[in-house]
Amino acid sequence: MKDLIKNLQLGLLIIILISTVVAVFIEIYSMYQLKTVTLADLLLMFLYLEVMAMVRVFWEEQSISITLPLLIAITALSRFIILQGKEMDPSALVYESGAILLIAIAIVVMRLRHSKKLGLQSKE
Repeated sequence: MKDLIKNLQLGLLIIILISTVVAVFIEIYSMYQLKTVTLADLLLMFLYLEVMAMVRVFWEEQSISITLPLLIAITALSRFIILQGKEMDPSALVYESGAILLIAIAIVVMRLRHSKKLGLQSKE
């Protein structure tokens, strides 16, 4: 059973990786056709890059830290705000900005959780 689940995970990783690479080429082709590159396009390419990094990390370590999905979430929210910013009510932007801030704080706390700076080192 354990091998079956591991093989399913690796199979899904391959599908995710191939789909992401295809999406990258589609995005590049779209930018070429439009002859323009926007910040939203660059953030989307960064999202694809982060997904590929997450696949690589999972493939190598068979586990994933929460940091990569949080970085993807921040980038996705930023892209959403950029794409919808002109059409959105300014109060809605406050909520998205708050979500980005909370995710960023979570990343900082997780990075420092074993640091002596926060005084969270384990007692021996």
